[in-house]
Amino acid sequence: MIKILEYNLRGKLPDPFVFENGERLKDKSDWEKRKREIYKSAIDLQYGGAVPEPEYFDVEPVYINKGNPSVYRITAGKIGNTVSFDITVFKAERGKALPTVISGDGCFGYAYKSEYVNTFLDHGINFVIFNRTDLMPDIARYNLNTPEKESGEYKLAESIISDYEKGIRRGELARIYPNMKFSAISAWAWGYSRAVDALERLGFADMDCIAFTGHSRGAKTAMLAGALDERAAIVNPNAACAGGCSCYRLVIKAIKEDGVTEATSEPLSNIFHHFPLWLGEGMREYIDREENLPFDSHYLKAMVAPRVLFVSEAGSDIMANPVGSWQTTMGALEVYKFLGAEDKLLWYMRDGDHSQNLEDIGQLVNVIRNYKYGEPLNGKYFKTKFEDVPLAFDWRAPESK
Repeated sequence: MIKILEYNLRGKLPDPFVFENGERLKDKSDWEKRKREIYKSAIDLQYGGAVPEPEYFDVEPVYINKGNPSVYRITAGKIGNTVSFDITVFKAERGKALPTVISGDGCFGYAYKSEYVNTFLDHGINFVIFNRTDLMPDIARYNLNTPEKESGEYKLAESIISDYEKGIRRGELARIYPNMKFSAISAWAWGYSRAVDALERLGFADMDCIAFTGHSRGAKTAMLAGALDERAAIVNPNAACAGGCSCYRLVIKAIKEDGVTEATSEPLSNIFHHFPLWLGEGMREYIDREENLPFDSHYLKAMVAPRVLFVSEAGSDIMANPVGSWQTTMGALEVYKFLGAEDKLLWYMRDGDHSQNLEDIGQLVNVIRNYKYGEPLNGKYFKTKFEDVPLAFDWRAPESK
């Protein structure tokens, strides 16, 4: 168990069941209209909006392997103004359309490790990975505080941040859509949808069983991509932290499972200090006044409903705010109940710290095989690593007809 030392809840979670005109939802058929309203804050405000669907799309083989992996190049964007990036494909079995997991974490070296990939393949699941930073840069300020910071390499990285804060975007998608203000996370999420477009043409994926996953900033991306693209039957953000799955209104300080180490959850101010490319510029005005946000992460999670949402966390990953993630998952669960899909929201917390490890992948495999083949879920879901805390909201799902 972790020990919570400070629990700073700055206001209750807003009620997703109230229309902008003040009326309360009465029937689950009202949800689509309400979801369009939620989009304005959970997507437009939080991430600077979504990248448009491409006018042009193509996929072509770069390297076809009799074994694994194979590589395909996606080209998409406007007619005459496109971006290209590669997807690397690991097939569990040739000649069959199988459940397929997509990850944008190609910039994380661990994602290509054989034991990671083989956990999917050994259970009859294809794995597709791409490098999301091919679409927009990912520059963290803390990586620039080095003895070499005066070099051209680091000055160039600083210039990318400086331009972004002036409203100037860098990267391939920014070149195609120069007048739009979408964030890096939006740009990266666009890559997931283009990977699905490719799978629709290539024929080796079971298009009824596509799963999105990612870790940390990749989890924020998978969460947004899953909210936007209903072709994802299963959405699995792993340790998404602030700007993804935690809770803007709740900041905690806690002692980790080792009984010694203290840590604090990631606040909104931390994102703009270290990672200013991640969120929409409109979020800056809510730093230190998060209680005034018209949404919280339960809105984004609820946008996946009634599809499967599997939120995975770690007890000692205090930065990711496992308590806040639990709170917003409980809020989203009310929407799942409203839609008659309570069994489609899963949440689990393992021992340990900030990573997406083999246990996490094993749990995702369990979710996929339960969804596709009806295999039983194991007993690891909805178990917390902290003492009970009161819910951060007092509303409940209306009785839907």
